[in-house]
Amino acid sequence: MMPTTDPFKGTSAVDVAAVHQYLLGLQTDIVSALEQVDGGQFKSDHWTRAEGGGGLSRLIEGGQLFERAGVLFSHVMGEQLPATASAHRPAVAGRRWEAMGLSLVLHPRNPYVPTTHMNVRMFVAYAKEGSNEEDIFWFGGGMDLTPYYVFEEDASHFHQTCKAALDPHGAHYYPDYKRWCDEYFYLKHRQETRGIGGVFFDDLSEPGFEDSFAVMQSTGNAFLKAYLPIVNLRKDLPYGSKETDFQRYRRGRYVEFNLVFDRGTLFGLQSGGRTESILLSMPPEVTWRYNWHPQAGSPEAKLHDYLKPRDWV
Repeated sequence: MMPTTDPFKGTSAVDVAAVHQYLLGLQTDIVSALEQVDGGQFKSDHWTRAEGGGGLSRLIEGGQLFERAGVLFSHVMGEQLPATASAHRPAVAGRRWEAMGLSLVLHPRNPYVPTTHMNVRMFVAYAKEGSNEEDIFWFGGGMDLTPYYVFEEDASHFHQTCKAALDPHGAHYYPDYKRWCDEYFYLKHRQETRGIGGVFFDDLSEPGFEDSFAVMQSTGNAFLKAYLPIVNLRKDLPYGSKETDFQRYRRGRYVEFNLVFDRGTLFGLQSGGRTESILLSMPPEVTWRYNWHPQAGSPEAKLHDYLKPRDWV
C-alpha cells in the first residue's frame, strides 16, 4: 500500500450530510446514464440495517447490455468497528462509527465490453464522550477496468481520464493512485492483476476534509467519462460462444479477488452488512476449469500480456 503521513487525521469539521447528498446524487446520475445505454430500467431496493443506517441498491439483471449491474449506496453506523477496520487503525478501536459510500460493478453481456468497478466512500470514527480525542475520518475510492479482450486505446482512454480528474489536485495523485491500484487489485495466488488497473486510494485525510472530499468527488465524477465511450465503441461488436465462454472463465478471477482480498467485501460481511448488496458485485455466470490455458497465439492468450502493471498515459 502507498505510504501516507498521519493517515488518520483528527478533525471536528466532518460534514456527513454533504457527503451523503453527493453520493445519492452521483448514484442517480450514473443510473440514468446506464439506463440510456442499456435501454432497460434499474430496480430500486431500499433496505435498513438493524444496528443503524441502510441504503439504496439500484440494479439491473438480464438487460440488453448488462447481464448484471449494481449501483449501490449505503450509509451505515455502529458502536464498535469490525476487525478489518481496526486491525491497522488501532486509534479507532472501540469508537462509534459511520461509513457511507457508492459502489458499482457492471458485468456487460458482450465480452468485448469490459467489466468495471468504481467505489467512493467516507468513514468517520467519533471521539469517545468525555475524552480529549477528535473525530477521525478518511476517504477512499477509485475505479478499475477488467477487459476480456484488450483494446489498447480503450485502456489508454480510461487511464487518461483518471489522470485528468486527479491532476488538478496535485501532479502526484494519479501516479501514486495508479500504482496503488496495480498493487491492490493483484491476485497473489495467480500472480496477475485483475485487469488493466485504474486508480485506487484509501485512508485519505491529511489534506483536510474539504480537499479530501474534493479528491473523492473528482474520482466519482470521472467514471462516466472514463467508461461510457468504451461501451459505445464495443457494445455492437459481434461475438459467439467462444468469446462468451472465455468471458465466463475470466470472471472467475473477479470472484476470487472479491472473496479473498477485497476490503469492502470483507468489511461489509464482518460488520453485519447486507449480504445481498455486498455480493451483488458477483457476475451471474462464471466458469472454473482445472489448469486450463488458452491456445497459444489466440486472442484469448493475448490477455495474459496485459495482466501486469504497465504505463498507459
